[in-house]
Amino acid sequence: MAIKKKKRVFISFDFDKDQDLKNLLIGQSKLPDSPFDVIDGSLKEAAPNKDWMERAKSKIKDADAVIVMLGTNTFKAPGVLKEVKMAKQLEVKIHQIIGYQDKDCPGIKGVGVLYDWTWDNLRALFA
Repeated sequence: MAIKKKKRVFISFDFDKDQDLKNLLIGQSKLPDSPFDVIDGSLKEAAPNKDWMERAKSKIKDADAVIVMLGTNTFKAPGVLKEVKMAKQLEVKIHQIIGYQDKDCPGIKGVGVLYDWTWDNLRALFA
């Protein structure tokens, strides 16, 4: 039986508020039956350096999809909005995942469907 190739995913998230969401999703990507691998293109510091946009664009270009991990303020996080714009320009699929089931996590307008963060949804999105 052929081994199915995992989808390569770029995670976009609110750096100041939702790093825990990104880390949890990376953890899920390491499970043996995960259908995706994470391209970690996120910033390593709170203030982006001058080549951040080019590095992010390169990672997004190499991805099969972008996951926007939605927290309470992600819809207005400047870095996320830039990454979403890049993904749209590069015609990379964007999936919005609701990061907190017990909080209001608005989606980014014009980006598409919001999905609950469930293992079944992740498997379906990247099957």
